[in-house]
Amino acid sequence: MTSQICILISILIYLGLMIYIGVRYSKNNTQADDFYLGGRKLGPLVTAMSAEASDMSSYLLMGLPGLAYISGIADVGWTAIGLALGTYANWLFVSRRIRRYSSTIGSFTIPEFFSKRYGDDKHLLTCIAAVVIVIFFVPYTASGFAACGKLFSTLFGMNYMLAMLLSAAIIVLYCTLGGFLAVSTTDLMQSVTMTIALVIVVGYGAVAAGGLDAVAANARELPGYLSMVQTYVADTASSKPYTPLTIVSTMAWGLGYFGMPHILLRFMAIQDEKKLKLSRRIATVWVVISMSVAILIGIVGYGMSKAGVIPVLEGSNSETIIIQIASVLSSHGVIPALIAGVILAGILAATMSTADSQLLAAASSISQNLVQDFGRKKLEAKTSLLIARATVIVISLIAVFIARDPNSSIFTIVSFAWAGFGAAFGPVVLLALFWKRSNKQGALAGMIAGGVMVFVWKYGIATLGGAFAIYELLPAFIIALLVNVAVSLATAAPSEEIVKTFEEVKQSVTK
Repeated sequence: MTSQICILISILIYLGLMIYIGVRYSKNNTQADDFYLGGRKLGPLVTAMSAEASDMSSYLLMGLPGLAYISGIADVGWTAIGLALGTYANWLFVSRRIRRYSSTIGSFTIPEFFSKRYGDDKHLLTCIAAVVIVIFFVPYTASGFAACGKLFSTLFGMNYMLAMLLSAAIIVLYCTLGGFLAVSTTDLMQSVTMTIALVIVVGYGAVAAGGLDAVAANARELPGYLSMVQTYVADTASSKPYTPLTIVSTMAWGLGYFGMPHILLRFMAIQDEKKLKLSRRIATVWVVISMSVAILIGIVGYGMSKAGVIPVLEGSNSETIIIQIASVLSSHGVIPALIAGVILAGILAATMSTADSQLLAAASSISQNLVQDFGRKKLEAKTSLLIARATVIVISLIAVFIARDPNSSIFTIVSFAWAGFGAAFGPVVLLALFWKRSNKQGALAGMIAGGVMVFVWKYGIATLGGAFAIYELLPAFIIALLVNVAVSLATAAPSEEIVKTFEEVKQSVTK
C-alpha cells in the first residue's frame, strides 16, 4: 500500500505540472495561429525535443521493449536504424525548407500548406489531407489513451475505462487550454521524464537480472535472439531468417517521418530557422540513445523473467515490461517507490506527448481546414479558437470509444498509422519542396493512392505471404511517389506564379 501511495504521489505531481503549463499558456492564445503553431516562437531545444517526444509515443517505452522481449533484436534493431536515419534526413532536408515555404505562403497547418503550395483555390487538397489526418490520428490517439488506461488499471486495480477516461481528461485539459505552446513545452518536459525512466529501468533491471553477463547468457540461449539476420519465434522456440527484403521494408519506418503532420508542424513553428541545425543534432542524438536503451530494456526484461524477478510475459502482455520492472522496484522502500513513480510517469509522458500533438493536428484539420477552408465559412478569431477547442474534445470522445478494448497491441496500431501518414503525405511533402514541376493533380492523386494502398497492402496483398508479407509503408510510399510524378507529368504544368514562389524559396534556402 505504501509503494502504491508513493507511486501515485509522483504521478500526481507530474500530471499537475502538465495542467499548470496548460493554464499558463492559455493566456497566450488569442487567435487560431497561436493555438495551432504558437505564433512560430519555438526555440531550438523545445523544437527538437518536442518533435521527438511527440514522435516517440508509447511504443518507445512499451512497444519497442515488448517486441525485443518477445523476438530479440532483429525486428526492433532494423526498425530503430530506419527511424534514426529517417529522423536525421527529415531534419536535414525538410525542416528548413518547409519552415521557409510555409512562412512565405502563410500556412500554419499541413493541409493548408498543400493547398497554398499548389494554388488549390477549391481546397480539395485541404479536404483530402484533413480526412487522412482524422482517419489515421484518431485510432493513433486511441492507442495512447488505451496505454494510459492499462497503466493505471494494472498498478492500482482501477477499472480500465475509468482509468482511461481520467488520463484522456487530463490530456484534453492542457491541450485545449494551452494549444501548441503548451503541447510543445510539455513535450520537452515529457522527453526529460522519458529519458530518466529509460536510464533507471535499464540500470535496475540489469542488476536485478544478475548483471549484464547473465542477461547476455540468457539471451544467447534463444536461437536468433541476438542476431540481426535472424529473429526468434517464441511459439516454436526456434529462429527464422530475416531476409534482405524484410530488412529493407522494416527500415522503411524511416520514410514515415516525411509525412508526419505533428513533426512537420515543429519545423514550421521554430522562431529562428538558423537554429534548426542545433535542433537536428539534439533530436538525432536523443533518438539514437533512447531507442537503443528501449531495446536493451526488452533484453534485460527477459533476463529478469529467467531469474524469476518478474513473470514470463506472452503476447501483448510483453508491452507491460517496464510496468512490471517498476512494480518490483517500488517494493524496496519509499525512495525506490517514488523513483518507480517517475518511471511510470515516463510511460505517461511517452503516451501524452504524442496524443496531445495528434489531437491538435486533428483538431486543426477539422475546424480550420474542413470548416473554414473547404467549407468556406470565415469565422472570427475567438469563434475559430472556440471551435478548435471543442473539436479537440469531440475527437477525444471518439478516440475513447475506440480505445474501450484494452487488448489491442500498441505497436501494431502505431505501425499502421505511421504507414498511413508516411505513404499519404511523405511523397507529397518531398515533391512539393524539391520538384517545381509537381502540380495539384499529382499531389491529390498521390495522396489518395498512398492512403488507399496502405489498406490494400495490409489487409489484402500482404495476406498472400512470402515476398508480399512486408511492411505496408514501403510499397505504398513507392506507389504514391510514382503516381504523383506520373499524374503531374500527364497534366498541365503549374502556373508561373507558383513556379516563381518555388524558385524564390529555393534560392532563399540555399543562401
